[in-house]
Amino acid sequence: MAYTETTTVGYGSRVGNSFKAIGSGFLLFIAGTALLWWNEGRAVKTEKMLDEAGGAYVEMENPNKKDASLDGELICGTAMATTEDSLTDAQFGIGAKAIAMKRSVEYYQWVEHAQEKREDKLGGKEEITTTYTYTKEWVSRPVESAGFKDPAYQKKNMVLTTYEPMEQYAENVSFGAYQLNESLIHSISSREGMDLAIAEDLLQQFDKSTQAAYERFYGVQKSTQQPVQQPVQQPAIPDSVRALLSDSALAVIDSLQAVTDSLNRQMENAENKKDLEYVHQASNVLYFGRVPGSPEVGDVRVTFEKIVPAKVTVMAVVDGDTFKPYKAKNGKRFQTLVMGKKTGDEIIDDAKSANNTFLWIFRIVGILMVIGGLKGIFGFIETILKVVPFIAGIFGWGIGVVCSVVGVAWSLIVIAIAWLFYRPLLGISLLVLAGFLIWVFAFKGKDKLKELAAKARTKTPEVQPVPQQPQNLENV
Repeated sequence: MAYTETTTVGYGSRVGNSFKAIGSGFLLFIAGTALLWWNEGRAVKTEKMLDEAGGAYVEMENPNKKDASLDGELICGTAMATTEDSLTDAQFGIGAKAIAMKRSVEYYQWVEHAQEKREDKLGGKEEITTTYTYTKEWVSRPVESAGFKDPAYQKKNMVLTTYEPMEQYAENVSFGAYQLNESLIHSISSREGMDLAIAEDLLQQFDKSTQAAYERFYGVQKSTQQPVQQPVQQPAIPDSVRALLSDSALAVIDSLQAVTDSLNRQMENAENKKDLEYVHQASNVLYFGRVPGSPEVGDVRVTFEKIVPAKVTVMAVVDGDTFKPYKAKNGKRFQTLVMGKKTGDEIIDDAKSANNTFLWIFRIVGILMVIGGLKGIFGFIETILKVVPFIAGIFGWGIGVVCSVVGVAWSLIVIAIAWLFYRPLLGISLLVLAGFLIWVFAFKGKDKLKELAAKARTKTPEVQPVPQQPQNLENV
């Protein structure tokens, strides 16, 4: 069930907050402008660096053999990334010979969600209705439920145990006859689930501590373990009786005895390998809780993964028996590792595509920041008019339109000026477009309103006088 909380903000407080927002609006406007300027310079420098790298790299034909002639050259080569380093997770007593080992932890918790609805009231007050809903979810951190708004859900969360996520990487990763540097090692993404070989006594310790935590919160629960099955007893046949039986009958008896012995061995192995009640292993996941398929609040699951040797392609500068980033003339640096086999041209094209994607992402973010800053600066006008919500809504819409147009125009001007330093033709084109938008808004918009008003006047029908009927003198 949802929990609702309603608060009212007075007119004076709203006006005061709107004036305070002017300073935040200026900061957001300046930050958006700075982001747009930085982004254009970054994109142009990155593209020039990639063009330079695309014309400078050489193919490393055989990475398995060192070539002194390639020292200091930007190369592109493909080989297996391998390691002999052994990594260990001491907390769980497991390890592997791997490039990296990662541990992720999730907790099953109640999570609070809030949804606001704002409504203006006559006189300038604002009524804020907040609806809180609660769902059980797997999250990366325990959720403190004591601060939940709904008292029915407060202190409903607990965890059976806590563990920190962990990542560790091998220090020595070979790329043929060369060694990868730390940045390139962290770019390898050939993940696999780890085979868990946790010691039985450690699992029993986990089970005992988890049970204690469970019972402190939920109370003592009935055990879910199945009763131990008794071994199947096959009656022994005396030798005197066996002598009277035929060979086929003896073969059937012997086969039944073999089946019975097999079943007894399976039950013995199952009994020796005790099924723990509060800790369960499934593939590369260690689950803390009673029933993994039906989680309860407080359950924890720990997932173990490793980065295994894989074929990779490296584009970097050879530095002795390792690699370093390529430094372009404009100071930008570049090195990369991609999974599988790729040519240098493919890597450069992918990098250019990523650069263009980031360019537009930052452009959109910057423009929205500029518009948001302008709305914060001039939002006090709408707030002052909130005494009559209908009028404030009309003015608010107009202020939003003006801020959006001016914000886009300003952003285009900033982008154009930034590009003037690098590509004058495109910069001039953007300046012309920004000027056109301002002209349309400032002059043509005014002329259009006058034109519409004139048309409205001409289309208004004139009121004709009603002709008087002549009086009939004969009826007078």
